[in-house]
Amino acid sequence: MKAHTGFGTLAVHAGVTPDPATGAVMTPIYQTSTYAQQAPGQHKGYEYARTQNPTRTALEASVAALEQGAHGIAFASGMAAMDAVVRLLRPGDEVLAGNDLYGGSYRLLQRVYAPLGIKSRFVDLAGSPSLEALVSPRTKMIWIETPTNPLLRISDIAALCAQARQLGIRTVVDNTFASPYLQQPLELGADLVIHSATKYLGGHSDVVLGVVVTRLPEVAERLYFLQNAAGAVPGPHDCFLVLRGVKTLHLRMERACDNAEQIAQWLEVHPRVARVYYPGLPTHPQHELAARQMRRFGGMLSFDLEDASVAAAMKVLRHTQLFTLAESLGGVESLIGHPATMTHAAIPREERLRSGLSDGLIRLSVGVEDVADLIADLEQALK
Repeated sequence: MKAHTGFGTLAVHAGVTPDPATGAVMTPIYQTSTYAQQAPGQHKGYEYARTQNPTRTALEASVAALEQGAHGIAFASGMAAMDAVVRLLRPGDEVLAGNDLYGGSYRLLQRVYAPLGIKSRFVDLAGSPSLEALVSPRTKMIWIETPTNPLLRISDIAALCAQARQLGIRTVVDNTFASPYLQQPLELGADLVIHSATKYLGGHSDVVLGVVVTRLPEVAERLYFLQNAAGAVPGPHDCFLVLRGVKTLHLRMERACDNAEQIAQWLEVHPRVARVYYPGLPTHPQHELAARQMRRFGGMLSFDLEDASVAAAMKVLRHTQLFTLAESLGGVESLIGHPATMTHAAIPREERLRSGLSDGLIRLSVGVEDVADLIADLEQALK
């Protein structure tokens, strides 16, 4: 497919061709664990389903194309994908990560890899700080989450990746919140981009899956090895569901962005709301940066209540009717959550507060419903 093909065309067609056996337009679910061989070592490119699966191959090619990458490697979850990326390091190496990131990412770095000798430090990567002042001789990877979860801070991907390249440090961007429709980190200089495809790529809250994309052949070769050797691979039906979701990614993201922008503007002047975290608002400290590196500002936002207590947040959470109280994000339905006790409970309270994540913070994943209904739901809950 031509490099200048539009995003919507890529979303529908990249990685997907009619099935050669039947002409099926949709990639079949190849529900098989093994493949017939003509002779030992002579096969049609597939020998065992942990190693390869045609449905998975199509998904990996699709997401790689959306991210303008050369190699896509799919895993059983976003955390399995992150685990494989961290395994590129060795004991004694260090990860420099943002201090406002998903609680599961923090847990993996601190409770799984720190005891194995891969240490992590968490710093403010919002904007474009000087990496030379932050890194150490042991730093081998910069872990950038932008927009961050849950405070929607924006890091300057191009500036950070340019600095890291000069320092000989690999860069990874978690692009889950934005999706490749809103930003493409490889185009901005990142070495790897990672997704919890459970979220916007799948888009329907019915699948768990992760994907890593890179342009570096040596990194891809190692990740393919880890994918097969460790075996944390997605099943063919999961790959089929994400492939289906990808086809409407651009349409869903446009509606989610429309809705989130209107809700953020409405919340910003609400008397019971102290602060809104949304990069699309001119009051956001990195609004201009977000406008430069993102197509639009996304469907995620957070806000602090005037009464910043857990009790006040819980009253709101209990009274929404369209916003479902649930973990996760990025589906067609709107979700509401309390990061301090849900998605970020793995982070010690002192560290949460130090990074600006208050006990009363509420996070919204804005879906594709009618925005007037969503605002009415928040209005009655805030009362």
